[in-house]
Amino acid sequence: MNRRKFLTAGVALALLGGTARAAGDTREAVAAQVLATWLRLALELVRHTPTYTPPVASRTLAYIGVAAFEAMASGDTSLRSLRGQLNGLTALPDRAAGQGYDAAVILNAVMDLVIHDLFSNTGPTGQHAVQTLTARLAQQAADEVGADVVAASRSYGATLAAAILAWSRKDGGAVVENMGFPATYTLNPAPGHWVPTSKIVLQQAPLLPDWGKNRPFAMPAGDTCTLPAPTEYSEDPSSAFYAEAMEVYTTSQSLTDAQKQIARFWSDDAMLSYTPPGHWVAIMAQVSREKGLDLTAQVEALARMGVAMADAFIGCWQAKFQYDLIRPISYIKKVIDPKWEPLLNTPPFPEYPSGHSTQSAAAAAVLTALFGENYSFTDESPTPDGAPTRSFASFWAAADEAAMSRLYGGIHFMPAITNGQDQGRCIAAYAIALQTRA
Repeated sequence: MNRRKFLTAGVALALLGGTARAAGDTREAVAAQVLATWLRLALELVRHTPTYTPPVASRTLAYIGVAAFEAMASGDTSLRSLRGQLNGLTALPDRAAGQGYDAAVILNAVMDLVIHDLFSNTGPTGQHAVQTLTARLAQQAADEVGADVVAASRSYGATLAAAILAWSRKDGGAVVENMGFPATYTLNPAPGHWVPTSKIVLQQAPLLPDWGKNRPFAMPAGDTCTLPAPTEYSEDPSSAFYAEAMEVYTTSQSLTDAQKQIARFWSDDAMLSYTPPGHWVAIMAQVSREKGLDLTAQVEALARMGVAMADAFIGCWQAKFQYDLIRPISYIKKVIDPKWEPLLNTPPFPEYPSGHSTQSAAAAAVLTALFGENYSFTDESPTPDGAPTRSFASFWAAADEAAMSRLYGGIHFMPAITNGQDQGRCIAAYAIALQTRA
């Protein structure tokens, strides 16, 4: 199927084709199908929800992962709850002793309520998909389960979802106003600081300047994984900063077709794709299917990836607004070539570090911990312009390419890429260290 057509088809029609239950499915198989369908919907909703820029998407995917994990951990003695391990998650409801429960019904109830809440402002197509799937999956999850067990499971799932959502509302990122752009913002007038790169009125202020102050999931604070200050700003042609800008400029002047393809493949623009965190979660889901992971391992992987992605954006945004560095397009047009244009559109927020680099390194670290150093794969995640699939010898090879795509796109200096990768590795260590087995 053409990847562009898949993305632009009706969301409900694209999803409902895969929800039919096969005769003889085990209850775990039903639960796994419920999880896969809700996750697939969530990734599509990221594209259809106006406020879903990459940081916002990372936050939601983390809560979905934690909610799915806790739904399973509540009845699986081999799993250890994340309460007491994740910041602010101090208490969650337990299942009642002596009461029968069904994991598929609980998981469906939790996913239904969490996704309804976190995507409450999605557009009409997304709303239709959610409503349709709600009815279909509730019936599918409850099929052949006793009425008393269904009732108890749905009740517990609702209680658990409410606790997860209550926790989410205290993290600093629950409310996104004005599409994430502050109504008032004072730019730093000193040379070398960020200036708007778009003529769009809304984007004369940067996106989500306080995101780095949000409560992280696993790392202690937004500034836990520090990184060196960017190169000292200078317009002197003999300076190191000028040399970094010239690297961006000269690279853009001699891009090969392969480099252009790489830049576009990893662009992951909001409202056109799953966004960078969604792209990596989709890779995780694809590899989980390829490896045939059982449901317990699937929810572990989803929770770790979600936590790592969300913390990567918090840490990256903290540093971005700490250093407030000018973008290549602003510097090059001012100092080197006023007619220069990069291959990709420059995002509306400071340059250092590179968000793609930070979160891709965090994702690769988690995926390597889960699946090994040399797991080769073909990334089948859909892209908005129908770009062909790309194959990689390892997760680190994919992360390195994603990071370098930002140089090819003309939107980052090299220190933002290399130091961003170091930051991502540091942040991922906290997600990897979570104790998920009893």
